[in-house]
Amino acid sequence: MKVLANLKYTKEHEWVKVDGNVATIGITDYAQGELGDIVFIELPEIGFEVKQMGKFGTIEAVKAVSDMYSPLSGKIVEINAALDGDPMIVNKDPYGDGWMVRLQVTNPSELGKLLDAAAYESLLKEH
Repeated sequence: MKVLANLKYTKEHEWVKVDGNVATIGITDYAQGELGDIVFIELPEIGFEVKQMGKFGTIEAVKAVSDMYSPLSGKIVEINAALDGDPMIVNKDPYGDGWMVRLQVTNPSELGKLLDAAAYESLLKEH
């Protein structure tokens, strides 16, 4: 199970990487492993505005359907269209090609409420 040091994490197992005022968001390696084979992903429209920890989509796997929550507030500026044709990209590469959405960050101070890699690894040890 991979946890990358350069990302921030939520307790709900999403990750975020901020580059300037744009955040790339996906689900963690742990989350995709728990879900199993992902069969469908519902993502928001470009322009959708989401608050920190607000729902931005759902992910459906053979075992379960789960909501996905945004680590930061902002407006969706890009969705990963490749996931429409092959949602299992998330199983293969959750931190790379399996990203979900990019959003324009409206409140950068919210990053301080997220977990760093060490805190996220501690959370995983409790599972």
